[in-house]
Amino acid sequence: MREAVIAEVSTQLSEVVGVIERHLEPTLLAVHLYGSAVDGGLKPHSDIDLLVTVTVRLDETTRRALINDLLETSASPGESEILRAVEVTIVVHDDIIPWRYPAKRELQFGEWQRNDILAGIFEPATIDIDLAILLTKAREHSVALVGPAAEELFDPVPEQDLFEALNETLTLWNSPPDWAGDERNVVLTLSRIWYSAVTGKIAPKDVAADWAMERLPAQYQPVILEARQAYLGQEEDRLASRADQLEEFVHYVKGEITKVVG
Repeated sequence: MREAVIAEVSTQLSEVVGVIERHLEPTLLAVHLYGSAVDGGLKPHSDIDLLVTVTVRLDETTRRALINDLLETSASPGESEILRAVEVTIVVHDDIIPWRYPAKRELQFGEWQRNDILAGIFEPATIDIDLAILLTKAREHSVALVGPAAEELFDPVPEQDLFEALNETLTLWNSPPDWAGDERNVVLTLSRIWYSAVTGKIAPKDVAADWAMERLPAQYQPVILEARQAYLGQEEDRLASRADQLEEFVHYVKGEITKVVG
């Protein structure tokens, strides 16, 4: 199954890795494919997720050239018949090994940055609480395209740090403007956070949605069902029309998560 999914995007993956190698050798230590491609299968709008580890920080010239070239290998979901959205996260080895929380991210590229990049705006290195979640994902499910396996290269993330990252993420969503235009992703991400808070593991979005569905009061189940079906390409996304129900769902699930992670 996993090999078939990777084969589906092998051409694009080769192009992306080629760009990374061209700009980052000889500082490149590892490239790991993680996310839907290796855990649960790519869905209609799934990204190709790559974690890149290097030995030194990127100078500004390299940063800009790499990001501009990555733009040519990626497309927003649904905009291309041959390209998927690509998300690339780059970390410096000594920033995350040995592990400490919160960790520093050297670079992140994704389609949400396209307009800024085209305008000459490039995000600098920054502290990123999400690295606790990302590295946990990579250690649990990933394929090394360059370098050693993730579970060999990276330290385990302590459960306390994972929970702290999950708890911090919850602060992003407090009122409807915080999820406007991103309703499906927020619903599914909350389901994953809830799943992770209870189990200590990370699941694909649809699996976490099924898990959450079994635990939700009946009045909130239509929200997660619609998000799941739209994610799988089985139904149109009309979550924006469920404004009141969606807000109640968000606050309910946040409350359930807070009971676990504090």
